[in-house]
Amino acid sequence: LKMIKTPPQISPSISPSLRVIIMCKLLDDILREKPQEADGIDSVVVVDNVPQVGPERLEKLKNVIHKIFSKFGKITTEFYPEADGMTKGYIFLEYASPNQALEAVKNADGYKLDKQHTFRVNLFTDFDKYMNISDEWETPEKQPFKDFGNMRHWIEDPDCRDQYSVIYEAGERTAIFSNDAKEPITVEERARWTETYVRWSPKGTYLATFHQRGIALWGGEKFKQIQRFSHQGVSLIDFSPCERYVVTFSPLMDTKEDPQAIIIWDILTGQKKRGFHCESSAHWPIFKWSHDGKFFARMTPDTLSIYETPSMGLLDKKSLKITGIKDFSWSPGDNIIAFWVPEDKDIPARVTLMQMPSRQEIRVRNLFNVVDCKLHWQKNGDYLCVKVDRTPKGTQVYGEGGVLNLFISVFRVIIAFAWEPNGSKFAVLHGESPRINASFYHVKNNGKIEPTLICMYVHQHCCMSCVQCLYVFFSVCSMNGALAFVDTSDCTMMNIAEHYMASDVEWDPTGRYVVTSVSWWSHKVDNAYWLWTFQGRLLQKNNKDRFCQLLWRPRPPTLLSVEQIKMIKKDLKKYSKIFEQKDRLSQSKASKELVDKRRAMMEEYRRYREAALQNYHEQKSIRLELRGGVDTDELDSNVDDWEEETIEFFINEEIIPLGDL
Repeated sequence: LKMIKTPPQISPSISPSLRVIIMCKLLDDILREKPQEADGIDSVVVVDNVPQVGPERLEKLKNVIHKIFSKFGKITTEFYPEADGMTKGYIFLEYASPNQALEAVKNADGYKLDKQHTFRVNLFTDFDKYMNISDEWETPEKQPFKDFGNMRHWIEDPDCRDQYSVIYEAGERTAIFSNDAKEPITVEERARWTETYVRWSPKGTYLATFHQRGIALWGGEKFKQIQRFSHQGVSLIDFSPCERYVVTFSPLMDTKEDPQAIIIWDILTGQKKRGFHCESSAHWPIFKWSHDGKFFARMTPDTLSIYETPSMGLLDKKSLKITGIKDFSWSPGDNIIAFWVPEDKDIPARVTLMQMPSRQEIRVRNLFNVVDCKLHWQKNGDYLCVKVDRTPKGTQVYGEGGVLNLFISVFRVIIAFAWEPNGSKFAVLHGESPRINASFYHVKNNGKIEPTLICMYVHQHCCMSCVQCLYVFFSVCSMNGALAFVDTSDCTMMNIAEHYMASDVEWDPTGRYVVTSVSWWSHKVDNAYWLWTFQGRLLQKNNKDRFCQLLWRPRPPTLLSVEQIKMIKKDLKKYSKIFEQKDRLSQSKASKELVDKRRAMMEEYRRYREAALQNYHEQKSIRLELRGGVDTDELDSNVDDWEEETIEFFINEEIIPLGDL
């Protein structure tokens, strides 16, 4: 109860009437501070599903509860009801203010403490409210709608320009540009938008920025803040493929009692779904997601733990015991998981394909003399390549349906492997530096996998440990700034170019453009990014002060059906003429603007000339009167017979190689 203040002593010399007035005023102040029956109840929360423990574990439970709930405000009182020496499974917590209690209910309700205990948190005042609910239906009040604008507005660009983010000035400035063949078009630019780097969500809906106190998501036409997640010291994030969840990692927040190193958040509501411990973030992401976001998995020594959404609990409430598991990967097209286990004494290494959630093994392949394996799924999940390091080095491929077929075993050293984004071609870099070979294969599946060598470039000095293939079967590789653009349909070397000290290669979502860049994070000089066509023609050199990072904005999957895509490919030549015409117009945009400007100036001159001639004729009588009737204007008789001369001038020059016609 609140303490009632003692009224001050009133001097006897004051008149009785004035004394009465003063006493009434003091009593009014005192009565105003009189404790009410409901004082403090609004600040009390009731937490249910709390573990029932005895006196020996009560202190530890209190520490855990206090650590979890003190994040929402100052806790003034804690009460743990007991019966027969055990807690009853629910507790009362009083905060310093009602707002803090509301924050605890909002964020802690549904908090998963362990496998058996998930908190249900309510305000103490809610019990009276729910007990007195009327039997008569009342239409609920409409909640205000937060309009963030069109979340996919960039896809509606009439010129089909993709967007990309750029960080420069050592991270002080972040900008979003629309790609254009002439020069980038600024969409949004802000100072100190992020403290480290940015990350696009898988479908391009959100842009994530990093801050000391957590992550912020931005989107819509003006890049408004959509959501924020409080995670002190966050350094890494990962999105689920469906963009429903985001995973954050911080090395500062983890404790034994309250796992906070890895947190999974619900993007739509902003609520924390579950926290996890993390021994090491060396292999990020810790969790790998299924293609539809229904499952995510984590590998620990001798264990593969698979969780399901939205409960975030273990699938079938138990982990898979897989002794010695080294790596795993989800199929991009189905809920199939692939993992490999190394050799153990007389037991060979094996690669396994397992269907989820049934955990049925689709296919198992034994491997011998294995040092290491890398799993590479084709984008649609039709094929799985297993790069096997052994003597001799080799590569193996799973086909659709889990058929495994050994087809390459002649490479001494495999440097890199990559599937093309759409299709069944792949590229392999093999050999030893500086004599590196680039081989391109096409996989045909006629009941049996038959990889066919398309072409091989021998002893190429232009290859590094990165191969990227375009949607139209082009690829590029580089080392020391050398770039090679290859058309794998007919093994044509389209161009060889150079971007000295290039540290990154980024393809746009359509495969029409590629960016090579020199990041300030890697080199402190010549920081810039260059834009190329897929044929290796340089379009732009964009020099940015202390340029750091460029990321293309991903596009969501197409809404067209397979039949519609086939029809578009069939009529591609018809569409190509339209697009080529638009490209030519865009290339001559500067010339067109110059011509329009000069035409406007000529039209303005003609209007001025006509007005001057009209004024000249109107003043003729006045001139004759002033000159005594003598017409001294020599040009007066032939002023209307002036001859106009057309002048041609050079605007621009476009050189088209005959090979492109």
